[in-house]
Amino acid sequence: MTKNKKKPSKGKVKTKTSGSIASLISELFRTLPDKRYSVKNLITATGAMTRDEKDEVRSVVRSLLDERTIELVAEGKYRLSNAKRETFEGIVDMTSSGAFYVKVEGLDKDIYVNSRHAGHVLHGDRVKVAITRKAKKEMNPEGEVIEILEHSDKKYVGVLELSDSFAFVKVDSRKFPTDVFIPLRDLKGAKDGQKVLVRVTEWPDTMKNPAGEIVDVLGTPGDNNTEMHAILAEYDLPYTYPKEVEQEADKIPAELSADEIAARRDFRGITTLTIDPADAKDFDDALSMRRLPNGNIEVGVHIADVTYYVHPGDIIDAEAENRATSVYLVDRTIPMLPERLSNGLCSLRPNEEKFCFSAVFELNEEAEVQNEWFGRTVILSDRRFTYDEAQQVIESGQGDLSDEITALNALARKLRAARFRNGSISFEREEAKFDLDENGKPLRVYFKEMKEANQLIEEFMLLANRKVAEFVGRKRQGVQNSERTFVYRVHDKPNSDKLAQLRSFVMRFGYQMKSDAVGKALAKDINKLMTNVHGKQEENLISTLAIRTMAKATYTTTNIGHYGLAFDYYTHFTSPIRRYPDMMVHRLLAHYLAGGKSEDKEYYERLCEHSSAMEIRAADAERASIKYKMVEFMLDKLDQEFDGHISGVTEWGIYIELDDTKIEGMVSLRDLTDDYYTFDEENYCLRGERTGRIFTLGDGVRIRVMRADLARKQLDFALTATYDFDTKKATPVQETL
Repeated sequence: MTKNKKKPSKGKVKTKTSGSIASLISELFRTLPDKRYSVKNLITATGAMTRDEKDEVRSVVRSLLDERTIELVAEGKYRLSNAKRETFEGIVDMTSSGAFYVKVEGLDKDIYVNSRHAGHVLHGDRVKVAITRKAKKEMNPEGEVIEILEHSDKKYVGVLELSDSFAFVKVDSRKFPTDVFIPLRDLKGAKDGQKVLVRVTEWPDTMKNPAGEIVDVLGTPGDNNTEMHAILAEYDLPYTYPKEVEQEADKIPAELSADEIAARRDFRGITTLTIDPADAKDFDDALSMRRLPNGNIEVGVHIADVTYYVHPGDIIDAEAENRATSVYLVDRTIPMLPERLSNGLCSLRPNEEKFCFSAVFELNEEAEVQNEWFGRTVILSDRRFTYDEAQQVIESGQGDLSDEITALNALARKLRAARFRNGSISFEREEAKFDLDENGKPLRVYFKEMKEANQLIEEFMLLANRKVAEFVGRKRQGVQNSERTFVYRVHDKPNSDKLAQLRSFVMRFGYQMKSDAVGKALAKDINKLMTNVHGKQEENLISTLAIRTMAKATYTTTNIGHYGLAFDYYTHFTSPIRRYPDMMVHRLLAHYLAGGKSEDKEYYERLCEHSSAMEIRAADAERASIKYKMVEFMLDKLDQEFDGHISGVTEWGIYIELDDTKIEGMVSLRDLTDDYYTFDEENYCLRGERTGRIFTLGDGVRIRVMRADLARKQLDFALTATYDFDTKKATPVQETL
């Protein structure tokens, strides 16, 4: 039997003041802005016991309502009003679950929004979000969208599902949480089952799905051209060239003006060559070489003079500025410039006179620059080499232009050695290449090694880029306000937290990195690590992780140097056929060589930001095409087993990279049924709560290929065995799971 509590005498009750009740209630709403309180909840939370105190709670609620500090959200339920909550504006980054993150400039962590608070928000929308839960140490802040400020105009790729009275597009992207309703009048001739490009036109509150219209019909799913166009469309990249731009390019005369030739430095009598990949169609750089009477060697780095043909404000320049870069998919190049320019007028083909913008250097036998010259030239290339052909000359010392190639390679070796002495970092990850049949089907995956012929070209391109940036960027003695607006390629210092994680991780493989190394010492440490892992099973994994510690290189008018190359000044001057920043650099350099004053910094910074964004988008599309071809390559290998390594760990599973092909797939967390695994982000691992078992980066495993999803570019693996590096023993998964 419960003992009755003695009621306090009225005279001894400690009555709460009006001010204390009001402050308690206000604090409750501010602390948990998303929580809904009834008056009864508030009476309990404030400890109000007497009738007067309870009446005071009701009075405070009415006052807060009147001043719009709180709002009624359901019958008898109140919460902090949107106007009083902390709000931010940002861009939506959707996840496959329908939840999303709002990326806010200046915030350390993105704001998480649960799918129940998503409303009719789509990926890329600009929204106002109110904070509902503050960030904690390991967690993002949470919020809810209170206003859609601007809908994204992004288009989506999907497959049309058509019935007699309506149609839907099932969108491929995992960042699109629903199908799109298409009125039959907006089909644009698309047929059931075709892959299409769709734009959302409206999403009223009364509709479960957004409505849209077909923008373009891409073709039949699985067809190579359809899928490559779909990848380009997915990343908002063009897959056709405007006819009016091509027509404008066709009007440009091919003949070189005699007056223009006379105004340029003439290199037609000096031995000149190009070295490019075997399948290259545009040759935008060439090297000339001659020995000088003083024993030094003059090397000309000759770059296609695109800006002679393409002028600011014309239709070709506007298209190039918008594209900002050529895009390289597995089976094709989508050029920044029309083919007449990229593969014709500006391509430095052998035995054709071409206009160039050149950087010419006098180098002594130690590859030290004694003199330099920049300006417009005319050249005549004597020979086009592929990388393999040039490599054969380097290795044998025989063949066409063997003296020139041997001398250039000797200088390149010394330039490279000096660069690494000064703190340049070497990252040489193998690139996946494919042998494709006539229909684009991958027959073989292989990896091309970067040899001395590649390095020869690389070193002289780096030299030209560095020296052009130094010429413009260095302060000029005796000149006031000597700083001139320029386009730099910059690379910031690495993230210290990521470096600490890298040091910890590589210790698992027996490698050491000094914890106090910075600057050149750190670069030397990383280079030593890259040398030690070369050729080892863990090379690709450690190289990938090391690259992730680095900042992203970008274009900007504010120079901070290039950490990875250890250059105080660096730009992109050497590829104007395929990069718009190089065209900007050519124009600025020509302007300053002619004595021009500093150009508009804000204008060029906007172009730099656009070029950086487009570069990322093009790289993402290239990776998507590689993933697609890798999944396609594995279609006939279902149920086969392969050895691999854990290359990534996430809260939804582990990624496995196959040892022989570097193809990556995922083992889903839901398929690891022996335990409940949690994701340890700091240590790159999954950890079993009951067994303590750990799956971490670098672990050797054996997998079976379960599914190959071309639409999602995704491979699903099942774990069949684990592999111990020390004992060289594979343990069947049945013994451990």
